[in-house]
Amino acid sequence: MDFDLIVFDWDGTLMDSEARIVSSMRAAFIELGAEPPPPAAVRDVIGLGLDEAIHRLWPAAGRERRGEVMTRYRRHFLVSDDTPTPLFDGAAELVRELHDAGRLLGVATGKSRRGLDEALIASGLAALFHATRCADETFSKPHPAMLEALMDELGVAASRTLMIGDTEYDMELARNAGAAAVAVGYGAHAPERLLAHEPLACVMSVAELGDWLRALPAAVAAT
Repeated sequence: MDFDLIVFDWDGTLMDSEARIVSSMRAAFIELGAEPPPPAAVRDVIGLGLDEAIHRLWPAAGRERRGEVMTRYRRHFLVSDDTPTPLFDGAAELVRELHDAGRLLGVATGKSRRGLDEALIASGLAALFHATRCADETFSKPHPAMLEALMDELGVAASRTLMIGDTEYDMELARNAGAAAVAVGYGAHAPERLLAHEPLACVMSVAELGDWLRALPAAVAAT
């Protein structure tokens, strides 16, 4: 078993942003005079595209109302909410190690392009990823389009692609695209929920993820 392309989810997998997501989403609802969703409900939709997430949280809202929530959520998350969003311990080092070892690296995320680009720059990891896809550029997870676009761009077959994520949407994305998956149990969804999708492994820390990846055969240098 080996993989030429390793694709990471962002929120809950590399970045510990759950608290800001929950805070920003609830604030957006409150601003509109709507009942804010419980924190557990917000955590449940982390990983989906923003419009799909809001639709699940507020199924009675029409497109215009969802758009108002989206606008307010983005303002809170990107501008006004100062809840810290650090990378998980060891995440930056692991990404650099994989890059230096010749792995092709990608990101498939429910974040917007603006949100991901800002996070990549702030984290110092922007130059280490060979391709990225966001939910406002294609279909939301678990539709396979996001992962298929990355594989097409980088010329890697599904059988040589590994998706790493913290939600069942990441596991379903991988399956729908014909790729393998590894779950991380320290993010938004509980390990038992992830294990129901039969990933190759479910790790409980970045350190454990690194150990699992280092056990793979050496990569052919990325071109």
